[in-house]
Amino acid sequence: MSEKEQIPHKRPPTVIQIAPQITRVLAPNPSPMTEAGTNTYLVGRKELAVIDPGPNDSRHLEELLAEIGDRPVNAILVTHSHRDHSLLCPALKEKTGAPVLAYGGSEAGRSAVMTKLVGKVGGGEGVDTDFTPDRSIADGEVIEGADWALTALWTPGHMGNHLCFAMDDTVFTGDLVMGWSTSLVSPPDGDLVAFMSSCRVLAARTDRMFLPGHGGPITDPATRLAELISHREARMNQIRAALIEAPGTPRALTQRVYQDVESKLLPVAERNLLAHLIALVETNEAQADPEIGPQAVFSLR
Repeated sequence: MSEKEQIPHKRPPTVIQIAPQITRVLAPNPSPMTEAGTNTYLVGRKELAVIDPGPNDSRHLEELLAEIGDRPVNAILVTHSHRDHSLLCPALKEKTGAPVLAYGGSEAGRSAVMTKLVGKVGGGEGVDTDFTPDRSIADGEVIEGADWALTALWTPGHMGNHLCFAMDDTVFTGDLVMGWSTSLVSPPDGDLVAFMSSCRVLAARTDRMFLPGHGGPITDPATRLAELISHREARMNQIRAALIEAPGTPRALTQRVYQDVESKLLPVAERNLLAHLIALVETNEAQADPEIGPQAVFSLR
């Protein structure tokens, strides 16, 4: 899920061979939050890993099974448990017999700060609350097949249980890094402090290509990461400037900061702005009266 509305006028091909060992199968769920749809990736030649099965859609399941053919599936890997990525897991597991692997359930990986905010700041958009993997995988763990090896990278921010998967000089980035839009960071599932840290973890690498959960391949990862980090830092400076002018609630500050955003997208912008405000409180730059929440009045210390 992302913060920017951009639906392509022409739907890309459903199946694309990105590399000899990587096939993308596009789910039929285009929307302002998913671009042309969710990208499901098949990794391997003789035996497969499936990354992000996608939404619970029978057409998508049929297309995946057609591409899988008679090849065994070793693992179903989930970058994070938003419904557009994880809901098809049970049906695909039933058809292939493969275990579902992820960092953990939908509450896994939350920071102590975000855990305390559960039930106080809204959120929960698109979360697959019933998601439970067959096995949790740790940061740095390697999942292997006959002709592939994927290294799990714990990259919280968009969600606490978000993983990227690295294979050679390619990283499957889920919803952390996309080329067409920035990611939605909606507390308490989204955490801006963690998001920035995860972006910097990827920026320290020297990968050739990112394959995101939505949109096309990113062929210049370093430049895209620099753009995303700069965008968030610039937004934070805008919010600081707005707070210098006057304290405000998240909604009031959103109307002042996001003056170039369509009115229908302001609720999404407000969720992102709240994430920035919480980060400012975490770093002791701001305070919330009476406490952090959608109705709180935020001011600089």
